[in-house]
Amino acid sequence: MNKTELIEAVAERAELSKAAVNKAIDALTDVITSVISKGNPVALIGFGTFKSVMRSARTGKNPKTGAVLKIAAKAVPKFSAGAGLKAAVAGKKPAAAKKPAAAKKPAAAKKPAAKKPVAKKK
Repeated sequence: MNKTELIEAVAERAELSKAAVNKAIDALTDVITSVISKGNPVALIGFGTFKSVMRSARTGKNPKTGAVLKIAAKAVPKFSAGAGLKAAVAGKKPAAAKKPAAAKKPAAAKKPAAKKPVAKKK
């Protein structure tokens, strides 16, 4: 699916004009790009996370000459799929959100035990 097909699909599903959807997609990609270029992640719960990661320096080979090259370290964008997206691609239903455990009732305040008089030895 290319951008034009994406715009058409979203416009139909959201019942919006193609121009409005195009504007929204452009704004979304601009925001994600600017945020991750600053080193901050963008997390869309259930869909995935966009982030910037450092790729370490390494050596490579020129395929034409076979000469060894040094490849510098650099920051690269990375996308990690969320659980909902992974489940959809695998053809499974997304896992239902776990219900929080029932809160325990606070224990009634215990009264200090009454001190028994100590019998004195005679």
